[in-house]
Amino acid sequence: MPSQSTMKTSDQTAREIFEEVWANPARARFGFGDKLAIVNVDPQKAYTRPDLFPKTGYVTDPAQMDHINAISKLARAKGLSVVWTHVAYMENAADAGVWGTRTDTPDSLQNIKYGSERHEFDDRLEIDEVVDAVYSKRMPSAFFETPLASFLTWHRVDTVVVTGGSTSGCVRATAVDSLSHGYRTIVPLECVADKHESYHFANLTDLQLKYADVVRVQEVIDWIAAYEAAL
Repeated sequence: MPSQSTMKTSDQTAREIFEEVWANPARARFGFGDKLAIVNVDPQKAYTRPDLFPKTGYVTDPAQMDHINAISKLARAKGLSVVWTHVAYMENAADAGVWGTRTDTPDSLQNIKYGSERHEFDDRLEIDEVVDAVYSKRMPSAFFETPLASFLTWHRVDTVVVTGGSTSGCVRATAVDSLSHGYRTIVPLECVADKHESYHFANLTDLQLKYADVVRVQEVIDWIAAYEAAL
């Protein structure tokens, strides 16, 4: 029996560890399948506008919204599914569950109310509500208690591209659920964000090692550009 911990320790930063893992050419990939969907997780003002909501908002790549727009627009033009989620709760937060019990301040999660500014999508986003699926959710994963799984099944999707925030929270939860549902899962690096680089890069490392392919957004753009729907 082991007599001491075998957990590795390191003086490297979370960013350095991620870059080392990401650069490993021997790491097998899930790859793209035959048909993808873009799932944009919670790009709402509560999280994308630190100028409005400094305690909950964050910016990692300043061009994140542009990148999300670009891949969503290209996917839409190719007849591929685009999904948007944002989180919100009832006025009395009765639907927040245990997740809403840790704090109760104006910035607390359960105080994102339906129709509030914090619930609104970022104004820079280009959402086509005629053809895009838009869901409100209450828990971390975009799959939990939303129509997402059945929507993807109906559209015969086998690859899910996850964008949004936070990397350590709802993006990670959605990516894990995506893999668990049997989807090849892609996380474009420039399209996800978090409050602190430690959480961001530690979770990107975990996603890359276990649950998803972390790729440059240009790789997603190139794949969609080359996509041709099956006859």
